[in-house]
Amino acid sequence: MKILIDMNLSPSWVRVLNEAGIEATHWSQVGLATTPDPAIMAYATANGFVILTNDLDFGIALAIADREKPSVAQIRGEDLRPLSIGNHVVLALRQMQVELEAGALLTIDPKRARLRLLPLRKRE
Repeated sequence: MKILIDMNLSPSWVRVLNEAGIEATHWSQVGLATTPDPAIMAYATANGFVILTNDLDFGIALAIADREKPSVAQIRGEDLRPLSIGNHVVLALRQMQVELEAGALLTIDPKRARLRLLPLRKRE
């Protein structure tokens, strides 16, 4: 599993995830800070990344577009520092790896993690 860390999270997440054995790249290493979310999503899909973000817009975009990729892991909470929530994020990513590789929206907060498979809309 490869993680693409959104601009709204610290680049220090790269080291934390890499040290946990999870390949990670911060968006600032591959694109401009002003890149719109749809372009980031296209890059993640084309390159097999799961997006790690604090931005709810990615989940909304997945729902509206009825997409199956890219997977998105959203960190929710007041303190987004790896020192505070890093272990919980690493554990959730490891536990949900199969689902994230297939297509999922994972929401991680300090008390729990919730997973929804993609696409988010039910098919008739």
